[in-house]
Amino acid sequence: MVTAILLLLVTIFCVIAVFREIKTKNFFAVLFAGVSALMFGWFSIMTIYTNLFG
Repeated sequence: MVTAILLLLVTIFCVIAVFREIKTKNFFAVLFAGVSALMFGWFSIMTIYTNLFG
């Protein structure tokens, strides 16, 4: 469960980075942070789901 919480924290930081980089118009960083947010978010949600219902 600690892994899921850490992954969720990384996801939140990635989402913050997406908005910050949109503001500075650095679109490569927006793409990288967006993909990172999607991947870490997916892994955190699936880890929580597996721990609760698996």
